[in-house]
Amino acid sequence: MSYSYPPDKLNVYLSDDGGSEFTFYALIEAARFSKSWIPFCRKFNVEPRSPEAFFAVNLGLGDDQYAQQLLHIKELFDDMKSRIEAVIENGKVPDEVSAFHKGFSEWNSEFSKQNHPSVVQIVIDGRGIDDVDTDGCRLPTLVYMAREKNPEWPHHFKAGAVNALIRVSSEISNSPIILNLDCDMYPNNPDTVQEILCFFMDEERGYETAYVQFPQHYDNITKNDHYANSNDVINEIELAGLGGYGAALFCGTGCFHRRESLCGRIFSKDDKIELKTDNTIREKSVNELEKAAKVLADCCYEKGTSWGKEVGLVYGCAVEDIVTGLTIQCRGWKSVYYNPKKKAFIGVAPTTLSQSLIQHRRWSEGMFQIFCSRYCPFIYGRGKIKLGAQMGYCIYLLWPLCSLATLCYVTIPSFCLLRGTSMFPQPSSLWFLPYAYAFLANCGYSLVEAFSCGYTLQRWWNLQRMWLIRRETSYLYALLDTTMKQLGFSETSFAITAKVVDSNDRKTYEKEIIDFGQSTFTSIIVTLAMLNLLALATGAIRLVTLDKSESPMKLTAQMILCGLLVMLNVPVYQAAFNRHYKGGPIPTSNVIRAIAFVFVFLVAIELLI
Repeated sequence: MSYSYPPDKLNVYLSDDGGSEFTFYALIEAARFSKSWIPFCRKFNVEPRSPEAFFAVNLGLGDDQYAQQLLHIKELFDDMKSRIEAVIENGKVPDEVSAFHKGFSEWNSEFSKQNHPSVVQIVIDGRGIDDVDTDGCRLPTLVYMAREKNPEWPHHFKAGAVNALIRVSSEISNSPIILNLDCDMYPNNPDTVQEILCFFMDEERGYETAYVQFPQHYDNITKNDHYANSNDVINEIELAGLGGYGAALFCGTGCFHRRESLCGRIFSKDDKIELKTDNTIREKSVNELEKAAKVLADCCYEKGTSWGKEVGLVYGCAVEDIVTGLTIQCRGWKSVYYNPKKKAFIGVAPTTLSQSLIQHRRWSEGMFQIFCSRYCPFIYGRGKIKLGAQMGYCIYLLWPLCSLATLCYVTIPSFCLLRGTSMFPQPSSLWFLPYAYAFLANCGYSLVEAFSCGYTLQRWWNLQRMWLIRRETSYLYALLDTTMKQLGFSETSFAITAKVVDSNDRKTYEKEIIDFGQSTFTSIIVTLAMLNLLALATGAIRLVTLDKSESPMKLTAQMILCGLLVMLNVPVYQAAFNRHYKGGPIPTSNVIRAIAFVFVFLVAIELLI
């Protein structure tokens, strides 16, 4: 709402898929606060314009006028937060508050999170003369929406919510450009709208631009990014390369869409679409708009239509954003990847290992589903997008398959080392050179990428650790789950990443201590780490007690590989063996179970061989 953009052309929608009256109440409070906040931003040109982010870093006082206004606006903000927190703590919106707005009448005793009618409430009508800020200037239109939920109808997760929001917004404002933003992100640059319009309104190529995608940045990334959440190499290099083919990935948030392209329209060079607003909407009253919009948010509206197939976000995939971007590009549209120096949007990264791995599991599972479906870029995109774009998509779609190669590298050399069997040529042999080249070239190229993105050596090392852990856990689970779904043994699920950060988790995260928690992921990580440690210890003993007839170089390559894996797993050993580990020690039962499993598996291998 605080963008440096004409308020009569700005319409803000909040899609509350939980259908919570507390969220609606919070939006009303935010609307009231905006009447003071927006003039403050406009007068003093403050940044960032998210009040929570602004007050976290801007508490210094300037001249008397600014200082007085700052203290006043901070007091208003704190009062707003206190009222919202008090209502949530009491578990009920006070009667005097609910009587203030007719929208609260939508909630009754039969209203539940998974079963309720559609709710559409225009909190601020930007067309009227009554909704103005403290300076008398008009405010942007602000709308609350909760689509209908019914256990008998599939709701299609985020894709269904976004499609309902596309329809509702077409009835109330029908703006030609749509910004899609997740609830845990905020705009950081007030001039972003003007910047992206340069792409859409370019005289030569603007008419073919379907969407402009910004990278995801986070404001809670630690110095050495021990969970490798920042994805700087992907943002700075890989996604930019895909954008060069006019095939920038749609990442689900921080993306400006041309409405026509999102609604299934096929691009034609002969049909240049201008950015126009539907002025007939301004003739309807608020009640008429709300009534018409509610119908569009009903469960049964999509029955017998192309929504979720050719129109809107595509259904049936955990990463509906990626597959939707692909279908748009295959309809002839181009997309732009824009990564300005001044970050356009900022969000919150996962603060625990479990959250990070769950997020990557959902991403990789959804992307591998795309590869195994009719939307595979080499099939669906054949003749529609360039070969380079098809290959670029598959960098991410084939993440789960990386788990197989990684499992081979972390298990087979260790097993062979335990048995004293050499897997690689000796370093003195010419046949060792291809192995050495592949290893050094991969590490060298990875280092060059990381340093070009401003990484420290420690941060690069953390990235290598996280790639190892993700491939052992998230990608392996994604591969198994997708295989089961393809065989018809399970259905598509949607794992939600936590949007609220626990205070204890935040403190541990800020100290750059890995919190392993207790999950199946942890069991796999510990088991493989113990296997590598046992193999390295056994290899070292073999070198000490080596027979004079044997070459000491025989197991060098495997020792180096196991040594690197052990070094990467140092935090695992600290959490497993140190009962005072600050991130929370791994339960002793888990450690004993992992060691026992390794020994049982080794005995089984010995018996079979």
